Amino acid sequence: CFVCGKMGATITCQKKGCDRSFQLPCASEGECVTQFFGLYRSFCWEHHPEQAVQVTPEQNRTCIICLDLVEGRKSYHTMVCPACQHAWFHQSCIQKQAIHAGVCFRCLHCQNKDLFVMETLTMGIRISKRQPSWESDQACGLVYQRHSCCNARRCLCPGGREQAEEEGSWQLLLCSSCTAKGIHRRCSYLRNSTTTWECVCC
Repeated sequence: CFVCGKMGATITCQKKGCDRSFQLPCASEGECVTQFFGLYRSFCWEHHPEQAVQVTPEQNRTCIICLDLVEGRKSYHTMVCPACQHAWFHQSCIQKQAIHAGVCFRCLHCQNKDLFVMETLTMGIRISKRQPSWESDQACGLVYQRHSCCNARRCLCPGGREQAEEEGSWQLLLCSSCTAKGIHRRCSYLRNSTTTWECVCC
C-alpha cells in the first residue's frame, strides 16, 4: 500500500501507467477516490477526479453541514454543489450525510438531486440505497402512530379505553387541534351529529 506501506493492497489506480496500490481503509488518508457506481473505479491522490465547477469560496465560507470553515479552494477535502455553487462542505461531512440520507440525498441548500448526486458519486462519495436513517429510527416511529385510547377521566366503555369503533357511542374522536388525546363519543357526552372535539389542554 503506497499510503501505509503494508502488504495486502488490493486496489490499484485506474489511470493507465500508474501502478500505485492501496487498501480501502487507507484511501481517505492517501486522498484516494473510489467511485461506488458503474465500473467501481479507484484513483490515487495524483489521478483522482476534480470538480469542474469554476468557483472560489468567499472568505470565511463555512461547511453547510458542520458550519466550520472550509479551505479557500476546491480540494480533496472541500467540495461545492455543482448546481447552486453556493453550498460548500467538507468531504467527510457530505459522506456522513450521504449515508444517513440514503435515497433522499440531495443538496441541503438548493435541494438539487440529479446533478448533485452524480457529482458526489464521481468524487467518491458512497451513497446508501436505503431509506433515510431518521425514517427507520424507533424514536421517530411514534410520530407515525395514531393515538388510540380514550383519555376521559372516567372511561365508560365496557371494552376499556383501548376499544374504538368506526361509529356510534364508542367511536374515538381525536382532539381536532393536537390529535394527541382522544375520547369516546359516549364518554364526552357528545351528540352523534358532532364531528369534532377538542381536549381540555387545547
